Amino acid sequence: MKIGIIGLGLIGGSLGRTIVNRTEHKVYAFDISKKAMLDGKLLSAYHYELNKENVRDMDILFFSLYPEALENALNEYCPLLKDGCLVADCCGNKRRVVKQMKELSVVYPRLDFISTHPMAGREFSGVSHSTATLFDRASMILVPVKADLKKVAFLKSFSLEIGFGTVVITTAEKHDEIIAFTSQLAHLVSSSYIKSETAAQFMGFSAGSFRDMTRVARLSPEMWAQLTVDNADYLTNEIDSIVKSLLEYKNALVKRDKSEMKALLADGNEKKLISEKMRRSKLNDK
Repeated sequence: MKIGIIGLGLIGGSLGRTIVNRTEHKVYAFDISKKAMLDGKLLSAYHYELNKENVRDMDILFFSLYPEALENALNEYCPLLKDGCLVADCCGNKRRVVKQMKELSVVYPRLDFISTHPMAGREFSGVSHSTATLFDRASMILVPVKADLKKVAFLKSFSLEIGFGTVVITTAEKHDEIIAFTSQLAHLVSSSYIKSETAAQFMGFSAGSFRDMTRVARLSPEMWAQLTVDNADYLTNEIDSIVKSLLEYKNALVKRDKSEMKALLADGNEKKLISEKMRRSKLNDK
């Protein structure tokens, strides 16, 4: 099978390296950055360079691009693809891209469209930080747009083949609603946390809590600005929720109310235990 990847960043590069390392499929890649292409070649992220001629031979074409670049790339490449080619993106939001894919599926009914989101990442960006193990035991989210059950089953099987531990099939709306909480809110909280004036004095006073809370404050501002603004409705709801909870803690502190603080902390602890129980239950069901 011939697999194309447009965009050799952390996700695209890791996807290419994983496929090259673990399968017999041939990987073709393109990035507008010549350095990314060179680094990708040295890291074995692809076999051949993708171009406007050989893109016609692709069985799958993955777009691993920022949201704003993705829209133009889909319009540019879809007319060039062969019948039955599976078009997939790796974007962190789904409603916007799925809407465009639905429109393109009417214009190009010979193509299949499935929007994907590999739930893996690092605080570093670029193909130079990609790895062939980034997706090991991670979750792959699939949002079918225009594809029959065989194509969806194929992409699920392919995801498991290259190391993903879980495949979740959902809608664009549900994806964006939950991702606002599990990913985007976490990045904004981390970014806010590190802005405290006290942060400059952390040396010698920090352990795992500080490291964990600040890890994802290191990010690509351009990409995360696009992702968060694009999902503003769901994300602002989550911000309202966490602000409400923080105000409850603050009020207990202002009142020096130890009993209320204990109850708030106990509630948070219980909810964490429940979430861990649910996670273990899901893993045991596999």
